[in-house]
Amino acid sequence: MLGCMLSSIFAIVLSIIVMVLGWVLSSRVAMDREKNSPFECGFDPMKSARLPYSMRFFLLAIIFLIFDIEIVLLFPLLVSILITFNYSSVVGGCVFLFILVIGLFHEWNEGSLDWVV
Repeated sequence: MLGCMLSSIFAIVLSIIVMVLGWVLSSRVAMDREKNSPFECGFDPMKSARLPYSMRFFLLAIIFLIFDIEIVLLFPLLVSILITFNYSSVVGGCVFLFILVIGLFHEWNEGSLDWVV
C-alpha cells in the first residue's frame, strides 16, 4: 500500500517537474523570420507552409484508421471462431461487417469518397 502511494507521488512530482522544465525552456526560444520559415534545402520557400492541408490526405487517413480498427476488431473474432466455433460470434461478426458495409455505401452515395472534385 505504501509502495503504491510512493510511486504515485513520485510519478506526479516527476510529471510536474518535466512540465515546468518544458515551459521554462520553451519561453527562451526567440521567434524570428528564419525560425518561422519552412526549410527547403537552403532555398527560399516557394509557398507558405502554413496553408491548410489537403482534404484528400485527411480522407485517406480516416479511411486507413477505419480499416485498421476493423482489422483489430475482427482478428480476435476470427481466432475465437477457429478455436471454438459458436454461432453468437459468427452472428456478431456478420452484424459488424454489415454495419461497416452500410456505412461505406452511405459515404459513397454522399460523395465523401470522390477524390477528384
